Amino acid sequence: MSTADKQIADILSTYGEPIAGNIWRVQGQAVIYHKALERIAAQAKITFDPPTVLRAERDEAVLLVTGRIRASEAGQMSERAEWSIGEALVNVNYRVSGRQEAYVYAMAEKRAKDRVILKLIGLHGLLYSEEEADEFKTGRPAPVEGAAEPAAPEPARAVESARTPAPAKAQAPAESVQTEHNAGVEIRAKIDKAKSINAVTDLMLLPETQKTLNDLPPSVRDEVRDYAKARLVALGWPSKKAA
Repeated sequence: MSTADKQIADILSTYGEPIAGNIWRVQGQAVIYHKALERIAAQAKITFDPPTVLRAERDEAVLLVTGRIRASEAGQMSERAEWSIGEALVNVNYRVSGRQEAYVYAMAEKRAKDRVILKLIGLHGLLYSEEEADEFKTGRPAPVEGAAEPAAPEPARAVESARTPAPAKAQAPAESVQTEHNAGVEIRAKIDKAKSINAVTDLMLLPETQKTLNDLPPSVRDEVRDYAKARLVALGWPSKKAA
């Protein structure tokens, strides 16, 4: 485990969260699930002030969010505050497709709160929230300036696909569910074979494991994550430390 991973794991463990199953990487950058940050915020008793709306448009929202955490220092309770800005602009840093609704205010709030949580718990600069960019949520590499043109919008891709030979026959729903189930079972079997905390963590951080998890439905992915956490606890990982 790298020094950065060790630092991340130590901080997460104080809030009862393992690095395994909560973290993945995009181009080497560690990314954490939004749900994990929500659980940490509740565990740390982080409170938020009402947001300040800096920009309010139909397809854009910019919010200023301030969060506060109380901690014991030298035997006395003190409060620390951090703030951050969350931005969401449709088709720029927040993509929607098909008939999906664009909830720019909710996305801006998520991004701002996640950044504040990371600052308050000492992980800002080490982790990004999955809500920071669509590339993080899907596991796609972030675009690089000067790189090839981005993929065509959904309607254009649909038109192009009509001009090309039909792809291989898609799996039937039942076959797809079975494949997902088998993938989850396979990862759980590997978790069972892991003989140490580091072995479980390394397994869950492997690129092939992350790719498999990324392709699973959220419910199945959460089941695998919980299974990994239970295995860590069985191996002696502290499910909860005093903050």
